[in-house]
Amino acid sequence: MAKTGTASLTIAELREFASFSPCEQRYIKRSLDVGLGRQDAFKLWARDAAEMAAIRSQYVTYQDLKILRGTVPSETALEGIEAFLGKLIRLAAFDLAQEKIDGFSAFRFLYERLLGAEVRPFLPAAFCAAAALPQIRPNRRKHLLQSISEAAATAPGWSQREPSFYPEWVEKEAA
Repeated sequence: MAKTGTASLTIAELREFASFSPCEQRYIKRSLDVGLGRQDAFKLWARDAAEMAAIRSQYVTYQDLKILRGTVPSETALEGIEAFLGKLIRLAAFDLAQEKIDGFSAFRFLYERLLGAEVRPFLPAAFCAAAALPQIRPNRRKHLLQSISEAAATAPGWSQREPSFYPEWVEKEAA
């Protein structure tokens, strides 16, 4: 029974990923390669000089992931919240400013995988704070902030189950 439950949750994650735009899917896979050190993102994802520069900036910005992974504060305490949320908002602002993530669902999907299930309670706050920053174009700010549902913003609790599906680059076969 447990395996069936796990399988159905994995299928739900696959479906959620499939619901994202191709641009969001590509950015999530690239970001996971950069953030988790899975593959050389330059070789795999850079199609031109602009993407090469964006990936270089992403590698530098994502250095904070190492710090964040070990410092997720308790949901009930205020100790450590400032340092943690400050870095998380900066990372979120970087990703949202790339204009490849179009809403909260794709953002949450990415960050659950970059930082683990324990970060879930902090994602609505980080997303809203980053989306409201002046570094995000006004029309984009509006679109991003409207993408978070009331249920996501006011959730009374969050699952502690770690994600099981981590999308990766799939090499196209020659026809």
